[in-house]
Amino acid sequence: MTSTELHKNIKNFCVKNADEEIVKKYSRYFKGGFNGYGLHKDLIPNKVKEYKNETWCTIELVYEVSKLLIPEEKFELPSFSINLLNEFAKEYNYKTFKEIESWFSIGINNWAHIDGLVQYFFPVFWKKEIIKLEELSEWRKAENKFQRRCVPVAMIKLLKHDTDLSKMFGFIDSMMMDSEREVHQGLGWFLRECWKKDRKLTEEFLLKWKNDCARLIIQYATEKMTKEERLQFRRDKK
Repeated sequence: MTSTELHKNIKNFCVKNADEEIVKKYSRYFKGGFNGYGLHKDLIPNKVKEYKNETWCTIELVYEVSKLLIPEEKFELPSFSINLLNEFAKEYNYKTFKEIESWFSIGINNWAHIDGLVQYFFPVFWKKEIIKLEELSEWRKAENKFQRRCVPVAMIKLLKHDTDLSKMFGFIDSMMMDSEREVHQGLGWFLRECWKKDRKLTEEFLLKWKNDCARLIIQYATEKMTKEERLQFRRDKK
C-alpha cells in the first residue's frame, strides 16, 4: 500500500465511523470547538494495530503518510500519525525526531496532540539518548506556540533520566516571559514536577521570576504546596 492509498483508507474509515454526539462531547475541551469526526476512543488504536500487522506497514511508510495526515484539519487524522508511529518505538532514531519536528510546520496545532507526542515519543528519545536537551533549543522560540509548549512538557519525561535541575532551569529561563497561555501551562507543570525533586532549587527559581512571569506559571508550579508555602510566591507590592 502506498502512502496515498493509506491516507485515503484512513479518511474513509473516519467518515464511516463518525459520531456527531462525540464531537459535541469533545468540544468542551478545545478552545473554539472540536473539529473532528467524533470517533470512539478505542477505534484509532485498534485500527492502527490492524495496519501494523500488515507486511506493507513500515516506519518509512508512516513517515510518508504523516506528511498527508498531519496537515489535515480533522483531529483524528493527525492522531492516526501519532498512533501509527508509536507502534515502531523499537525503530526510533534521530530521523524519527526530525520527522516529528517537521510536523509543527505543517499542522500540529492543539494541546492534545502535543501531549500525545510527549507521552509516546519523548520517553524513548530520552531513555535511548537519541537526542539531548540542546536539540530543543530552537523549539523555545518557535513560531508555533504548541512547539514551544512541547519543550517543558517533554522535559518532564527527562526528569527520569537527568537530575541536573540547574541546567534545566537555565534552559527554560528564556521561555519564562512567553506570551501564550498554553506555554505557561507547560512551564508550570514542569516546575511543579521539579519541586517534587528539589524544593529548595525550584523555589529559588520561582522566587526569581514571581514578579515578572505569567501568574499561571506560578499557579501551576505551586499547586502541590500548602497555602502557607504559596504565600512567598505572591507578587511583591509596588
